[in-house]
Amino acid sequence: MLALMVRTVFLLILLSLAEAGAQTAVPSPTAAALPSASPSAAPASPAPADTAAPLPPIASVAAATPALPKVTYSEVHVDGPYIAMTFDDGPSGPNTPRLLDLAAKKHIKLTFFLIGENAARYPQLVQRELAEGHQVGNHTYTHPVLSKMTDDGIRAEIQKTQDAIINAAGYKPVIMRPPYGALTARQRLWVANEFGFKIILWDVDPNDWKNPGPAVVAQRILAAVRPGSIILSHDIHSGTVDAMPQVFDTLLARGYKFVTVSELLAMDKGPAAKAKKAVAGNAATPAATP
Repeated sequence: MLALMVRTVFLLILLSLAEAGAQTAVPSPTAAALPSASPSAAPASPAPADTAAPLPPIASVAAATPALPKVTYSEVHVDGPYIAMTFDDGPSGPNTPRLLDLAAKKHIKLTFFLIGENAARYPQLVQRELAEGHQVGNHTYTHPVLSKMTDDGIRAEIQKTQDAIINAAGYKPVIMRPPYGALTARQRLWVANEFGFKIILWDVDPNDWKNPGPAVVAQRILAAVRPGSIILSHDIHSGTVDAMPQVFDTLLARGYKFVTVSELLAMDKGPAAKAKKAVAGNAATPAATP
């Protein structure tokens, strides 16, 4: 009797274990509907016929997108010792003739960004600047902060200056410099498109408008100049013009050649040349000694 009871209990346990195993082997509908965590566990489904083609890599899209034309320059990547010396806010009755005499004596070319009011006041100096091989550019009529103005206001400042220079010397500038360098990226593009300008900034600034004295102006320029530099100065300040004999003589002795801004832009080798030059410079630099 006892043996029969033990055998019965044993059979019931086996039946329970078998039933539990059967339930585990059959997946529930919810589990079957979920994707497998393992990529190899689920077979690949065929793509519908109307599935869109995969997007191209971002690099390919960038390469296919045309780059915006370059309109703003603060320096130029050149293969020689060429620089552009620029003077703002003139012509100046007392100072510009002295500067022109010095440039003629040294046989160098300069670029002048003219204020329209001054061009109208001294047309003979505008004529002389051009006659002696220098370049003149537009620096607005009254020297306002253009970035704070409306498009119509900017247009009026620029056009009035163009007219003043044309009336003074029969020349239409193709470069302009915004006073204080203040022109937004959007403004630069439409000004360049509307007037056909290149927007010229600078990479060397002696802060001569603060009148630090001729020696300081000269030292600051000489310390910062490199091939392709666009140097900012102002011929309305007598101290700046007084500094130029030392600046010109020293830079000429170093082998630099003075050209107009447009001549410098024509030599531009682009960013590829800058990168190549940087790599060459790094390769030529000796390793630091521990």
